[in-house]
Amino acid sequence: MSSKHPLSIPKKPQGQVTRGKTARNRLRQVDNFLLLYEPGLISRRGEALFVDLGYGAEAVTTLESAQRFRRLNPELKVLGVEIESERVAAALPFADQRTFFRLGGFNLPLLPGETVRAIRAFNVLRQYDENEVLPAWEQLSRYVQPGGLLIEGTSNPSGAIWAANLLRRVDEGWRKEALVFFTNFHLGFDPLEFQTILPKNYIHRVILGEPIFDFFNAWKAAVAETSPLQTWGLRQWYIAAAEGLARRGYQINLRRKWLSKGWMIWEEPA
Repeated sequence: MSSKHPLSIPKKPQGQVTRGKTARNRLRQVDNFLLLYEPGLISRRGEALFVDLGYGAEAVTTLESAQRFRRLNPELKVLGVEIESERVAAALPFADQRTFFRLGGFNLPLLPGETVRAIRAFNVLRQYDENEVLPAWEQLSRYVQPGGLLIEGTSNPSGAIWAANLLRRVDEGWRKEALVFFTNFHLGFDPLEFQTILPKNYIHRVILGEPIFDFFNAWKAAVAETSPLQTWGLRQWYIAAAEGLARRGYQINLRRKWLSKGWMIWEEPA
């Protein structure tokens, strides 16, 4: 049985077809985040796969991730999964001994003995109903090694800003480790921009009485409070606003290696 064949796994894919439009380098900063946040997971020896779930109409995001991660781990196996057979067929010419494309959905199309170290699912669950998010996460948890990660979120079309859930595989399933925000500062800096690209489990909950509503109110207040620092540049303002959030009791990772590059990590979010 060939692991490259799009129909080699006899499962009905679970999920919905996405729009499938992805610009080159759209997810570059998601990959860079993983390389800095969890290099040991990417570099770990063994056959466990990195999975790009829902790569879209072209194989570009899977191929770019393979190239980036293999600078750290040349032997890393990468699997691109799509729910539409035509997209898998179009990607197959780019497959090789360590890069695979298979037809599948949240029920990942793994071969016997295969397991997963990390899954990236970006711009996938945004089209689902909120009550479908947890079942999708639970389905994916079955394939991931203990200590593995799921990074699941949404970006704008260029990847200039994104927000993502970071989930860690533990004995009982997933543990929510962080909600991560990213900006490359090209769009300025406004928390309202992040509200539009929140992951599905948050985007409809920015309403009075919800923790994510309180978080954004606190962030806006911190931004207003630190606005004089924009004179020194958006990065300094962004860092100062994150520090303002921390003073308000939010567990924000204040290490400059994150904030200066545009990543704000809200650890153990509500």
